[in-house]
Amino acid sequence: MDIKAYMQQVGRQARAASRHMAKADTQTKNQALNAIADALLRDADALLAANNLDMEQAKQDGLEPAMLDRLLLTPKTIESMADGLRQIASLPDPVGEMSDFKFRPSGIQLGKMRVPLGVIGIIYEARPNVTADAAGLCIKSGNATILRGGREAFYCNQAIALCVSEGLKVAGLPTTAVQIIETPDRAAVGELITMSEFVDVIVPRGGKGLIARIAADARIPVIKHLDGICHVYIDDEADPVKAIAISDNAKTHRYGTCNTMETLLVHETVAELILPPLAEIYAAKGVELRGCAKTLAVLPQINTATEEDWATEYLAPILSIKIVSDLDEAIEHINTWGSHHTDAIITENYTKSRQFLREVDSSSVMVNASTRFADGFEYGLGAEIGISTDKIHARGPVGLNGLTSEKWIVFGNGEIRS
Repeated sequence: MDIKAYMQQVGRQARAASRHMAKADTQTKNQALNAIADALLRDADALLAANNLDMEQAKQDGLEPAMLDRLLLTPKTIESMADGLRQIASLPDPVGEMSDFKFRPSGIQLGKMRVPLGVIGIIYEARPNVTADAAGLCIKSGNATILRGGREAFYCNQAIALCVSEGLKVAGLPTTAVQIIETPDRAAVGELITMSEFVDVIVPRGGKGLIARIAADARIPVIKHLDGICHVYIDDEADPVKAIAISDNAKTHRYGTCNTMETLLVHETVAELILPPLAEIYAAKGVELRGCAKTLAVLPQINTATEEDWATEYLAPILSIKIVSDLDEAIEHINTWGSHHTDAIITENYTKSRQFLREVDSSSVMVNASTRFADGFEYGLGAEIGISTDKIHARGPVGLNGLTSEKWIVFGNGEIRS
């Protein structure tokens, strides 16, 4: 295959399809989403069979447990994919929304209109659910998209693509509005991230190596986060029951996700109350603990944490623990070692919670809740195209609004500038 010629064709088709998608009405887009959801549920057995082929190959290739976890498709996962599409269909359509109108002294009236970005290139590893989520969000937000999934999910992605294509066709929308790259050749990625004449934004989802490479080589704006070094801070005025439940869930609900807690910070005055029962819970679930010197004084059986641990996204049953003297030290640690993804405080003190919300420089900051909630579905976005730790355009889970921009619109009645 001539990769460059193939990708140029895909790009041209996407650009043409984006013009059709930009003018599609809400009812038509929702019809496509519901038809895709129906097709996914109808073809669940075929999707599972395709995923099984991918899983067998991935195991033979020695993929890490975290990657296998992301790759695995189950009947529940398929139901969640369909539910996510239906939730996207139920959300307000941002395209064409007008706001911020005001009259100027000249007599003109101006405001803003929300419009699609155009063509979105999405590059991701494993996670076959991303294929459906990304397609759904791009369809509802009036964009065309080019999806390049990892070779480890090749068969499953192609099976999901058939359902997406069917849904678009049922609604009378161009099937080229969602194109999945049909070659596992990595040269296709190099072409995709440099086709500025066809692609308006790139969204990479995967390991830090992939995202760093895309960010470095792309000639197109990138919405990204590199890693998820998430923290939970247990304050001296925390409810112990909440603190233990949240710290357990934030770490052990799933190990291979970017919103999983990797470092636990505990106020020194409650460490002896909180850490021993938590350590028992973690031990029962096979979580390795690594602590600072103060933590080892409370939990002498655990391993010593190094500076490298504070900067590590484990994506595994490993947790680093640090005892801090106060809220300021906790915030300083998070802003120094964190990845600006998701961080939480457990406290019953209103003033401290507001200080934490104000001063922690992350895309999601939480009070008395598990970091695992930092997710497009949980935020009511239907699904997410990814999570951004950038500060321009979109930040945090990126849903429909994050896939649009605004343009100025002006209404006049014959006014001329003097």
